[in-house]
Amino acid sequence: MSNQGITPRQKLVIEAGRTEQQYWKDLWRYRELFYFLAWRDILVRYKQTVIGIAWALIRPFLTMIVFTVVFGNLAKLPSEGAPYPILVFAAMLPWQFFSSALSECSNSLISNANLVSKVYFPRLVVPTSAVIVSFVDFMVSVIILLGLMAWYDFMPGWRFLTLPLFIIIAFAASMGAGLWLAALNVEYRDFRYIVPFIVQFGLYISPVGFSSSIVPEQWRLIYSLNPMVGVIDGFRWAILGGESRLYLPGFFLSLGLVMLLFTTGIWYFRKMERKFADVI
Repeated sequence: MSNQGITPRQKLVIEAGRTEQQYWKDLWRYRELFYFLAWRDILVRYKQTVIGIAWALIRPFLTMIVFTVVFGNLAKLPSEGAPYPILVFAAMLPWQFFSSALSECSNSLISNANLVSKVYFPRLVVPTSAVIVSFVDFMVSVIILLGLMAWYDFMPGWRFLTLPLFIIIAFAASMGAGLWLAALNVEYRDFRYIVPFIVQFGLYISPVGFSSSIVPEQWRLIYSLNPMVGVIDGFRWAILGGESRLYLPGFFLSLGLVMLLFTTGIWYFRKMERKFADVI
């Protein structure tokens, strides 16, 4: 029997990494996978819940009520000329987005272990799709803000038009921190227990339930070493207008730290990406 026409068995090679130029092109080529992962996670989150996507409204709304009672009614902290619930919720929007993105990103590679270990695609697709899921919750929560403004007959000024800029900054902060935690969680599984602590601790050291203006002047720049301080202050400046003031030295410090977090997050994720398939 002749062996003519029989070719050697071909091998499928899953590449551990690509050149930077090819890698970013691959991100565009695999955009349909990105859409699929994001849409799948959105459906899974609310598929078997009784009230569905309303959970994205209930969580920040209840937190707002607690902070309003504690800091606004009992502690009588200043509200920058706006109703205290709006002051709180203007900060809850970026914080809820950031904290949700951290939780989703940190577990994104582990929860997609079968996909990561068997098929080549830019792994950056996975945590990015997780951030998009959190962004959907963010957009849903904007409904509460609009409802509060209507309830208190509160009209934002021209600064509201700058809000997309601060949304981009919040997205960069969420993405940068999320990439660090996603990569670290693959290498060190202890981070699955550390992330909830980071989220809980960060809520209390960030100006969510109160205005950062109550921080003494000599400490405000140091306080702005928390990147979310600048993000939250930016949201309040854009939404509240009026008496709200943006502490520029602290804002630019926070902005610089967000950019550093974002760029180093991508760098570290790309550095560790070659090992993901083996470690997972």
